[in-house]
Amino acid sequence: MVFFFKSVVDGREYDLYMGRDKMENEDLLKWGFPEDVWFHVDKLSSAHVYLRLNKGETVDDIPKELVQQCCQLVKANSIQGCKLANVDVVYTPYPNLKKTGDMVAGQVGFHKNKKVIKINIEKNNEIWKKLEKTREERDIDLKEERERRDRQEREELKKQQKVERDLEKLRIEEERRERDMRSYKLLNDDPELVTSNQFANESDAERELVDDFM
Repeated sequence: MVFFFKSVVDGREYDLYMGRDKMENEDLLKWGFPEDVWFHVDKLSSAHVYLRLNKGETVDDIPKELVQQCCQLVKANSIQGCKLANVDVVYTPYPNLKKTGDMVAGQVGFHKNKKVIKINIEKNNEIWKKLEKTREERDIDLKEERERRDRQEREELKKQQKVERDLEKLRIEEERRERDMRSYKLLNDDPELVTSNQFANESDAERELVDDFM
């Protein structure tokens, strides 16, 4: 079971989600989406909260209000952190999470520490209680969700690649037509060129001279 929360900031909807325990956290870690952002109380045990960004957004686009909501949620779900007046919270894009074979369940590292953001927050029960009202528990197949997402991405990529190929064909055809038009114009502008009409006119003139002579 996974807990989902709903947030609306600046007119945009966002899903936040977290596992029930450390074993579910392992599944979330394995099947998260590339556009997810992971939140955790620094150096304390806490829930793993994920924020699912909208298409095209990055960690730099997260509104401050939304960051605060995620931080308050992860703090409230820390046995030690929820008792403290303030805590440090770290967050990073999901692809930056690293899991090695020697790590225990729920433990995670990072590929690049420079991509990890740390902020200090003060307890604000009003924020997380508001999120709690949106809590929804879902029994979902995380693997299937991820595979469905990846299939859709591949299909969209294929469509985009087809559009790009079609546009490239049109560009090449247009360039070919322009080259042909330039060649035709140069050919017609050649002073040495004698056209069939000119031949016809000269022949008519010669016949008139012959007729006059006769």
